[in-house]
Amino acid sequence: MKKFALITGASGGIGRAIAEKLAAEGYSLYLHYHENEAAIMELLAVLKGYQGEYIPIQADLSSPDGYKRIADNIFSIDAIIHNSGISHYSLLVDTDNETIEKMMALHVTSPIYLTKELLPKMLRQQRGNILFITSIWGQTGSACEVVYSTVKGAQIAFIKSLAKELAMNGIRVNGIAPGAVNTSMMADFSEEELDMIKSGIPMGRMAEPVDVAESVSFLLNDKAGYITGHILNVNGGWYT
Repeated sequence: MKKFALITGASGGIGRAIAEKLAAEGYSLYLHYHENEAAIMELLAVLKGYQGEYIPIQADLSSPDGYKRIADNIFSIDAIIHNSGISHYSLLVDTDNETIEKMMALHVTSPIYLTKELLPKMLRQQRGNILFITSIWGQTGSACEVVYSTVKGAQIAFIKSLAKELAMNGIRVNGIAPGAVNTSMMADFSEEELDMIKSGIPMGRMAEPVDVAESVSFLLNDKAGYITGHILNVNGGWYT
């Protein structure tokens, strides 16, 4: 029987790594993207080597109704990986209200609405996995990333609460909290700044997208069947 997983933000570095990992494990995939259609087409070409169905879905999750475009195109679901997100660097006093609202919609309200829409499908089959790619900053906070830290912290609260609510229904809810990951989100940092970040990480390097993908694979596996409400740190010892 086919297993279907939704990956939001599948056009990004982490999303692509997750998609390739899950496709190799036999999942069929709903691949959400917002603007980067070229990246999704490239990913679909890579996934042709596997045996599943791979369905692209375009939607803007920072808009109030963006989640509906995804929900309306999903018919069977075994796993939801909430991976879509953007960072924002600035002092809070310099952050405009439009940016705050966009960050809240993208990281908090849209994932909540989307989960609510898809939950009945999981409840009918009494099994499923809901997984968030959150952040180290949702655990410990970061100056100049107050809004980003806040929305990631909200995701963690949602994970812990929903995990308790759904445990008796065979549905597990977990999160992965990466530290610095070698993706385009780090593109605005200079080499000197990146070296400084790496020097503060006990393992001496940033995570690669595959590090996150392997953690997703673990948490979706039945071998992790007694783990729910957990935030898995993938940060090289940066925050423990």
